[in-house]
Amino acid sequence: MFVEGPFLGARMILVAVLSIAIGFADYHLNLLSSLRETLATLVAPVQWVVSAPSDVVDWTEDAVKSRRDLQQENDALRNRLLILEAKSQRLASLTAEVNRLRELLNASSVVDDSVLVSEIIGINPDPYMHEVVVNKGSDDGVYVGQPMLDSQGLMGQVTQVSPLTSRVLLISDSNHAVPIQVNRNGVRGILVGSGVLDRLQLINVPDTADIVAGDLLVSSGLGGKFPAGYPVAKVTAVVHDPGEPFARIEAHPLSELNRSRHVLLVFKKKSSEVGDRVSDEPSPEETQ
Repeated sequence: MFVEGPFLGARMILVAVLSIAIGFADYHLNLLSSLRETLATLVAPVQWVVSAPSDVVDWTEDAVKSRRDLQQENDALRNRLLILEAKSQRLASLTAEVNRLRELLNASSVVDDSVLVSEIIGINPDPYMHEVVVNKGSDDGVYVGQPMLDSQGLMGQVTQVSPLTSRVLLISDSNHAVPIQVNRNGVRGILVGSGVLDRLQLINVPDTADIVAGDLLVSSGLGGKFPAGYPVAKVTAVVHDPGEPFARIEAHPLSELNRSRHVLLVFKKKSSEVGDRVSDEPSPEETQ
C-alpha cells in the first residue's frame, strides 16, 4: 500500500483517516475487544518463551540465596547448640560437686571429732604408690598419722606434712593397714591394702571366724591411729581353704578413693583428767 506509486500522499491520508475511525469506534463501541483477547491469547506463549530465561535466572538466584541463608542459619544454630551443650556439661559438673559437698557436710555432722575440710590437689604418679596431696598443712594443724575421710568412709592417713600441704597414704596402698572389726558381731582383724584401688584384704583371720560376704567393716580404734566406728569396707568374698589356718577374705573400700575431691581431716578429741574432773577438749582447730 505504501509502495512508491501514484497517489502516495492520498493513500497515507486514507490510512490515517481509517486509523482514527477505527480507534474512535473501538473506544466508543468496543468493537475490537474480542480481537484483542484473541491476539493476547496467541501472543502469550511467545511472551512466556521470551521471559522464561529471565525467570529461570531470578529463580536460580533466589534458590541459591535461600540455600545460602539456610546454611548460615544452620551453622549458627549448630554453634549455639555446641555452646549450650558445653554449658550444660559444666552445669552438670557443678551440680555433682554441690551434691558431693552436701554429702560431705552431712558426713561431718555425724563425726564426733573436730574435722577440717580439705581438697585433694594432686596424686602420686607412681602406680605402686596410692598417695594423694591435700591443700592443708601444719599451718592448719594437720599432723602425721591424722585420719582422712570422705562422705562414704575412711580413706587413709597423713604421712607427711608441710606448712601448706600434706601427703596422705590411701587405705588401698600395699603398705597401709587398718585395725577393724566386723560391725555385725565385733570380730576383729587387720585390713591391708592390696595395691588395687577397689580391693582390700583382711589378714590373719581364723578359718572358723564368723565373717560372711556383705559384712560391714568399721575401724576398731585399736592402736590409736584411727577413731573407732568409722566405716571402712564391705566384705566381698570369703574363701575357706581346707588345711589352711586362715581364711582368705577380700573387701571393697566404701570411700571413693579415685573420685573424691573434697575430704575431711579428723582431729581426735583429747581426754585429760584433772583431779576428779575429766575434760573432753577438741583440738584447737575449728571445724571448717
